[in-house]
Amino acid sequence: MRMLLVWVAAAALVVAGCSEGEKSAGPTAGGAGPDGAVTPAPKANMLVLSSTAFNDGEAIPQKHTGEGADVSPPLAWVGVPEGTKELALICDDPDAPGPKPWVHAVVHSIPAGCSALGEDDTGGGLYGRNSWGRDEYGGPMPPQGDGVHHYHFALYALDAKLALSPGATKEKLLAAMKGHILATAKLIGTYERK
Repeated sequence: MRMLLVWVAAAALVVAGCSEGEKSAGPTAGGAGPDGAVTPAPKANMLVLSSTAFNDGEAIPQKHTGEGADVSPPLAWVGVPEGTKELALICDDPDAPGPKPWVHAVVHSIPAGCSALGEDDTGGGLYGRNSWGRDEYGGPMPPQGDGVHHYHFALYALDAKLALSPGATKEKLLAAMKGHILATAKLIGTYERK
């Protein structure tokens, strides 16, 4: 009976972590293992960002760079916290020459119920201004011979709708998000021009 109660409690935590409109068939981990031991369920409200184009810490395919088709990589996430009103995404390169990271994409006002962005898709959100001065995704294109650059894709779950206009810069988005961030997830890809 005690094992059943632990499993039910774990399942309740996982369901609580689903975004509005999603349903869960139960925990993806948790319950009784083959030896009868109870394994822990995933933490509720743990925001995780991933891509089918590359794994965390691995190279970004050329298709998603300035040397390829220059389309944004597909992204997906799970674990949006309860109370999230909207999401925002920033992609930048802290290895870029210059005093500040080079901003490759800013997407804000992504609906809270959105759980993925396809290639060149904002998921109903709005593009902000990148470091090229354009309201779009600009793929990796580091200087030749500058070594491996790291591209940080950061997803933010926010407890308020920010009402930013299209073309908002990374700085404007960061200022507007201050005090409203419920959770953050990061995915890092690499790229090198030889």
